[in-house]
Amino acid sequence: MKKIYNTYKKSGVNMATADKLVNYISKISRKTYKKNTERKNFKNIGSFGSIFDLSQEKISKPIIVSSTDGVGTKIEVANMFKKYNTIGVDLVAMCVNDLIVQGAKPIFFLDYIAINKLEIKKVKKILDGIVYGCKLAGCALIGGETAEMPGTYAKNKYDLAGFAVGIVDKKKLLTKNKIKNNDIVLAVPSSGLHSNGFSLVRYIIKKKKFRLNKSLKQDLIKPTKIYVKEVNKINNKKLINGCANITGGGLLNNLVRVIPEHLCLNIYLSKIKIKPIFKWIKRNNVHDNEMIKTFNCGVGFCLISNKKNVSKIKKIFPKKYKPYQIGFLSREKSKIKTFGKLRW
Repeated sequence: MKKIYNTYKKSGVNMATADKLVNYISKISRKTYKKNTERKNFKNIGSFGSIFDLSQEKISKPIIVSSTDGVGTKIEVANMFKKYNTIGVDLVAMCVNDLIVQGAKPIFFLDYIAINKLEIKKVKKILDGIVYGCKLAGCALIGGETAEMPGTYAKNKYDLAGFAVGIVDKKKLLTKNKIKNNDIVLAVPSSGLHSNGFSLVRYIIKKKKFRLNKSLKQDLIKPTKIYVKEVNKINNKKLINGCANITGGGLLNNLVRVIPEHLCLNIYLSKIKIKPIFKWIKRNNVHDNEMIKTFNCGVGFCLISNKKNVSKIKKIFPKKYKPYQIGFLSREKSKIKTFGKLRW
C-alpha cells in the first residue's frame, strides 16, 4: 500500500500559488521602480531584503523618515462590496501622508498581506491598488511579504500593513519650532472618510440594517487622498511651517500633536466644509463630539502657514482640494480653543 504523506498544501498553504504571485509582484514592482525613480533597478524582489539606491539623491544633509500603518476595518467594507482594487491605495496613503508631515519625500514602500487562503485574483487586485498608490505618491514598491495563514484568519479574511520610507533635507524638516504665533491653519479637503472610523460606520449599518445604495457604497469605499505631490511642492517653496495628517483621533487631536507647548490652537468649527457622507453618519444618532474625534469630517490634511503665503499655497492645489482657513495660533495658556459648532 502506497504511503500517503502529509504536505504543506494539505495544511492549507499552497507554495506553487505563492510562487506565481511573487512573479507578478516582481513584474509590477519593476514598473513602479522605473517610473518613479531614476535609479538602477536592483531586481531584488524575491530576495531576503529589499535594496534602494540613495546615491543619486542630491541632498546635503539627508534625514530618513519612516512610517507604518494599516487600513483598519475598512478592509471589512472592501470585503462586503467585493471591491479590492482601491484598498491598496488607502494603505499607501495612510503611510505616505504621515511622512509628508515632517516634510519628507516618499521614496519607497513595502507591503504585508496576511490572508486565510491565497486567492490570486483578489491579491492581484489589492496589489494593483498598492502600485497605483505608489504611482500617486511618486515612490517605488520595492518589496513586501504575502503570508497564507489558514486557521489564523477566517474564510475570505485578510489584513494589510504598509511600510513607507521618505527622505528630507535637514533644513527642510518640518518641526514644531517652526510654527509661530499668529500662523493660520488651513484645511485641505478630504476625499471622504479616508480610512478611519469604519468600526462605527459598520456598527451603524449593522444596527439599522441598511440597504446601501450605489452612491453610499461609492462614498464608503472611496480611497484616501494622497497629498504628497502638493505638500512636497509647497514645502520645497518654504510656504508652510507645519502640517498634520487628519487620521485616527479626528481633526483636533491630530492638529494638537504638532502645536508647540507655548501656543494655543484656535479652530472655527463652523468654517469646516462637511461632506455628505459625514452628514449621513451624523443623522444616525452620533453626537458632534463623537464626530469630531472619530472622523475627519471633510478635512483630510491641515497646513500651518504665515497668512501671507495663502494665495501661493492655494494655486498649488487642484480645485477639488483648495485649502481654506479654519483657525489660527495664539499665545495663551489654553492648549486648544474652539469656536461655533459644526454646520450640518
